[in-house]
Amino acid sequence: MARGGVNHIALTVSDLESSSTFYDKIFTFIGLKRVEVPESTQQAMKTRLRTWVGPGYSISIRPSKGEFARRVHDRNAPGFNHLAFTAENRSEVEKLYELLKEIGATILDAPFEYPYSPGYFAVYFADPDGLKFEFAHAPGYDRYRAEPDE
Repeated sequence: MARGGVNHIALTVSDLESSSTFYDKIFTFIGLKRVEVPESTQQAMKTRLRTWVGPGYSISIRPSKGEFARRVHDRNAPGFNHLAFTAENRSEVEKLYELLKEIGATILDAPFEYPYSPGYFAVYFADPDGLKFEFAHAPGYDRYRAEPDE
């Protein structure tokens, strides 16, 4: 296993059930699989959890608590700005865009070719709490990945 790879991502949501419905649709499309979190794990962590697994990583959601439970997310403040997933091709970006419209998701930017790298084509959207996500096809984008030490 490579040092520095992403192991897991944990997101906090205001409504676990409605966010689970949203993420089930989006993450299933992207290729993640929902897994049940053992009750003993949830008890040890003192929170309810929903988890999806991808190739070598997982993403979980948990409910917000206490005085922060209804705080609105601001992606321009320090903290989480957005998370981008890889699309195999432009058609996949378009298909997710159609799914987003079908489920009434907040679409921040419709599919478009951005000047980040040649052929970079992406859709941007938000979850029910305003967390920003991107689904991008980026041919040749591998040049930005770190090479492992020999």
